[in-house]
Amino acid sequence: MPTMTKEPRELLFADKATLQMLKRAKTENIDTIWDRYDAVQPQCKFGSLGVCCRICSMGPCRINPNGKEPQTGACGANVDTIAARSIARMIAAGTAAHSDHGRGVAHTLLLAAEKPNFDYQIKNPDKLKAIASIYGVKVDSRPINEIAKEVAQAALEEFGRSEGEIRIASTAPKARQELWRKLGIFPRSIDREVVETMHRTTMGVDADYKNLMKQGMRTALADGWGGSMVATEISDVLFGSPTPLRSRANLGVIEPENVNIIVHGHEPTLSDMLAIVSKDEGLIAKAKAAGAKGIGLAGICCTANEILVRHGVPLAGNFMQQELALLTGAIEMMVVDVQCLMPSVATVANCFHTKLVTTSSKAKMAGVRHIEFDEAVGKKIAMGLIEEAIENFSHRQTERVFVPKETEQLVAGFTTESVFHHLGGKYRGTYRPLNDAIMSGRLRGAAGVIGCSNPRVDYESGHIKMVKELLKNDVLVVSTGCNAITCAKHGLLRPEAAVEFAGKGLQEICRAVGIPPILHVGGCVDNSRILRTLTNICTEGGLGNDLSDLPVAGAAPEWMSEKAVAIGFYFVASGVFTVIGHPLPMMGSANLHKYLTDEIEEEVGGKWVFEPDAVEAAHKMIRHIDEKRKALKLKPPMYEQPLPYEA
Repeated sequence: MPTMTKEPRELLFADKATLQMLKRAKTENIDTIWDRYDAVQPQCKFGSLGVCCRICSMGPCRINPNGKEPQTGACGANVDTIAARSIARMIAAGTAAHSDHGRGVAHTLLLAAEKPNFDYQIKNPDKLKAIASIYGVKVDSRPINEIAKEVAQAALEEFGRSEGEIRIASTAPKARQELWRKLGIFPRSIDREVVETMHRTTMGVDADYKNLMKQGMRTALADGWGGSMVATEISDVLFGSPTPLRSRANLGVIEPENVNIIVHGHEPTLSDMLAIVSKDEGLIAKAKAAGAKGIGLAGICCTANEILVRHGVPLAGNFMQQELALLTGAIEMMVVDVQCLMPSVATVANCFHTKLVTTSSKAKMAGVRHIEFDEAVGKKIAMGLIEEAIENFSHRQTERVFVPKETEQLVAGFTTESVFHHLGGKYRGTYRPLNDAIMSGRLRGAAGVIGCSNPRVDYESGHIKMVKELLKNDVLVVSTGCNAITCAKHGLLRPEAAVEFAGKGLQEICRAVGIPPILHVGGCVDNSRILRTLTNICTEGGLGNDLSDLPVAGAAPEWMSEKAVAIGFYFVASGVFTVIGHPLPMMGSANLHKYLTDEIEEEVGGKWVFEPDAVEAAHKMIRHIDEKRKALKLKPPMYEQPLPYEA
């Protein structure tokens, strides 16, 4: 076992379950992400400022951030070029991650269309037909499998289209599409944009920082209005569109009496099947025969969000809790797919009886058992994994089991479509009540608060401080990813939370509709739902013709992943005011900083804001919302609370 070298740091905003598990980690002499983060301090200042270039073997070349020599790398690249290259490559990596997810789901739809006895079937034919209309696929009275095959092929073409534009991006407001074409940033195909970004950022190619950022935006748009949107839309077709449901969150959802399986990662294909077969009566009987009460399935990270919103599977925790779940000693198996997997989970699993299983050829770990997932035999693989977990139950060391009791109730599973029905009813779904609420001032505006958790921030303080300040000021919050899990653990996804935390106007809306003040709309790939929702608000009328006209803002207060950089850029390029907690790694370039936080707004209508103080970040978002309200000549907020003066 690894040995801890420091006392666990004080975490003022951490939930009780996390604090209990950190004490347990110290007792067991097991390092966690907080210990490893502290151990690598101080971090490289050159890298954090974006003034270090490693793209050829003449480097690494470091630019002096104090204006002294050297001011260029060996090839002559200055700090603006070096920082812009770095950011562009982060965008490309984040786009590749989400888009590969979309490609996999589209491929599964194709198999479902071609194989009559395939383990995955089309669960939402209405959504399939809606997607078919985007791609010009005829519906009429054709067999559903024929429609599905053509839609799958059209979606797969989005990745390698040789000419034209991404078709699904045609769902953006017309004014936004025209702007993208004018600026030359309308994405052409997903893979092409990623490849071109990598080409432009190699040694000796693009040296214009603004030109690099324009390609970065085009690549990010290929994610938000391309790969991620394909993933979300087709997941709804295959696995069913989420509907609001109740569940629970935090480590207390792990019941020691059960055979416990944790799923972790981001792709829904295997986890969805695990959620289905975990209810198999034969497998439950085997678990009981092994001495367990039943089979317990819970999730970590965005795989958790995927099976939460469709099956009600409880959330064990977010990115930062993946080790803590294993520390309970009550996990028979952790099944992982891709993204946000800490290699440390292998070390922690080895400290207990837990079996760790990787399932994707893209995400293996040295010394860890690998079972390649194949959709063609998805049910068989899922059942085999659960049977192995049942067999492993007998190896559990009962005396080493410790599970915190903390759980919180939640409501999740909102979608672009469900907003119609919640506000307008099943048979007359409409966004009009939402638009009217904003126009009348009962609702000040809306904010998408998303993103990772990060050990450089007091655990979850950025998320909790920000959303509570927004709610207090009558801003409806829409959430995905680890922010959504954090909000769930802190009781903010309960309808009752509106009474406790929301302003009067938001309270009135939540009470009338019966919704929480924060709407959980899925995993990080499902930020495309937010784009679609904003488009529908525009289409409904009364709040402008483009996303940049709306009184809305976005934020990722504790961002960590390259995916978050891509997400942020596609929101900025879509016209959204976007706030993150700590800056992108480019603060060594004054010109690039000015472009991203100021000049870019003149081009695309959105911009970046870097603000580490979560409450002040919320205030900046609210001030922006108020400015948009004034530009639209709307009434003042009905229950406006004055904000502190901005220096």
